[in-house]
Amino acid sequence: MNNPFKKAFYGASLILLFSNSNVVVAESLTIASASNFAETVAALVQEFEAKSDYEVRLILGSSGRFYSQISNGAPFDIFLSADREKPAALVTNGLALPQSRFTYATGRLALWSEDENLISGDSSVLSTDEYKKIALANPRLAPYGKAAMEVLTALSLSDDLRDKLVQGENIAQTYQFVSTGNAKLGFVASSQVIKNGALTSGSAWLVPEDLHLPIHQDAVILAKSKENSAAHAFMDFLKASEGRRIIQSYGYGLQDL
Repeated sequence: MNNPFKKAFYGASLILLFSNSNVVVAESLTIASASNFAETVAALVQEFEAKSDYEVRLILGSSGRFYSQISNGAPFDIFLSADREKPAALVTNGLALPQSRFTYATGRLALWSEDENLISGDSSVLSTDEYKKIALANPRLAPYGKAAMEVLTALSLSDDLRDKLVQGENIAQTYQFVSTGNAKLGFVASSQVIKNGALTSGSAWLVPEDLHLPIHQDAVILAKSKENSAAHAFMDFLKASEGRRIIQSYGYGLQDL
């Protein structure tokens, strides 16, 4: 079976085509994507490359880290953030194209454990002594971590659980903490643990959206890539019906365009 994540992550950034001793360079792009979107963007890249002549290099990490790198000249073409604020700030600072920014997905937060009996579909486990550590992404760097802290505050548990919190740099590392048992439960992106409407393993609570600010995820083309046709083509693909179908299939919400 093809592995779209491996293909997207390790895909070459360009292909050299040799014909009659002439070298033709296929245009390429580099995408910096929030790690919560890893599997989804990998599937998007696979489909995009299959239907175009462009090549994509995909880099995953925390939105906060990418924002800092872009501000310092990192060679990315597209930034898929896990929030709205960072792409908006890049536009304000002249580092991204204003007309390119749009919300490509809306995320959901889940409290998850590999123990199928630990979470009973609500927040009650948080008030018990059945766990020693709870993982969340760094709230200063990752929007899903910020949302997790908003949930704990809304439930009046942020002070009580302070000594149990374990922070991952991003939501991918947070998921790893829970999946490996280093933390018995944690706040992750629902797309990491729910596929086609079903929980992949363990037990979970899909956090009500009224307990935290909406997780609107915005995409933007960086200003230096204004003339990169591959970047514009990929953004068009994200907005097209096929791209939106893929995004929705991984559990994300969509906004009207």
